[in-house]
Amino acid sequence: MDGAAETTDGYQAWSEVTPDAARRLLVAAVEAFAERGYHATTTRDIAGRAGMSPAALYIHYKTKEELLHRISRIGHDKALEILDTAASGPGTAAERLDAAVRSFVRWHAAHHTTARVVQYELDALAPEHRGEIIALRRLSDAAVRRILSEGVGAGEFDVPDVPGTTLAVLSLCIDVARWFNADGRRTPDEVGALYADLVLRMVGARPAAGLPQK
Repeated sequence: MDGAAETTDGYQAWSEVTPDAARRLLVAAVEAFAERGYHATTTRDIAGRAGMSPAALYIHYKTKEELLHRISRIGHDKALEILDTAASGPGTAAERLDAAVRSFVRWHAAHHTTARVVQYELDALAPEHRGEIIALRRLSDAAVRRILSEGVGAGEFDVPDVPGTTLAVLSLCIDVARWFNADGRRTPDEVGALYADLVLRMVGARPAAGLPQK
């Protein structure tokens, strides 16, 4: 699968998950959910990928849904961290939007297998967990909306509909996880740069905003 190259990086990315057996199961679940979908994946599938018995899974996770929730929570926390760091950083609105899109796209490309699960399996979560993740998504939305609003206020952006443009920007970035191929001709950094340029053009960023004119 095209996410194979991500496995090692992905494993290290879950360093907050302990003990080692719990982390192995989580990585196996990410790969299985991305390949087969949440509903078509069984706990036996996950345990087998991790080289463990099905019974061993229940020592660390009560249900398959608990595994998905842990994956989704960690992924959405990371997404919020990326966007909030950019929104709160130094520079003009255009510079901060550039940083936000570059970083957000780069993460979705470099961790495309994980991102597909994080972004596209929301409806499989239990209602209370889904509500928790939706709240995190709203915070991510607010971070991008803040940059756009400040850019409009400063005369850097020409954006008549800030909420709609926020949705368009986030959707564009997130969709990278669906199509990115590690064996393709562009690296995550290159895709991040391409999308940052596209988004700045979308919002009509002024050359005076501090970025070189293309």
